[in-house]
Amino acid sequence: MGDAIDLTGDGGVIKTILKKSKSDAVAPTEDFPLVDVHYEGTLADTGEVFDTTHEDNTVFSFELGKGSVIKAWDIAVKTMKVGEIAKIICKPEYAYGSAGSPPDIPPDATLVFEVELVACRPRKGSSLGSVSEERARLEELKKQREMAAAAKEEEKKKREEAKAAAAARVQAKLGAKKGQGKGKAKAK
Repeated sequence: MGDAIDLTGDGGVIKTILKKSKSDAVAPTEDFPLVDVHYEGTLADTGEVFDTTHEDNTVFSFELGKGSVIKAWDIAVKTMKVGEIAKIICKPEYAYGSAGSPPDIPPDATLVFEVELVACRPRKGSSLGSVSEERARLEELKKQREMAAAAKEEEKKKREEAKAAAAARVQAKLGAKKGQGKGKAKAK
């Protein structure tokens, strides 16, 4: 959808927007440094998934700028808005470097993440919102994720049924052709 944006100027962190947020969406700020994300991480060399929140429908939360995540995430996520989904390519020096993160991430690995910024909020103790509002927000978020997961599963089921039907049609055609071939051979 979007163009690739070099966020570091050296090709170390490349962001491509896959789904834009709404125009009035909130972005992380000093007042809203806590972020919730959905993500899937793959190795650029092999495409192998090494980590994901999609399987268990969880949200990963962290505070931007505190060094609790790889550098690429601190750089890229702060450029996102809630609802945005982006592909983030991270060179090793902005990820796990020459050490890697055994056993899943080898040394000097370039990583590719698909990240969705789900929410950004104030630090605990800030005057914004109450515990019940936060709980309601998280419940709503969970419901949305479950609905999305169910829709994805339904699509997968439909694709599998379509594949099975197509395979059955091909088998039927092959069977019909086989039967015709035998009939012609006997006629000679």
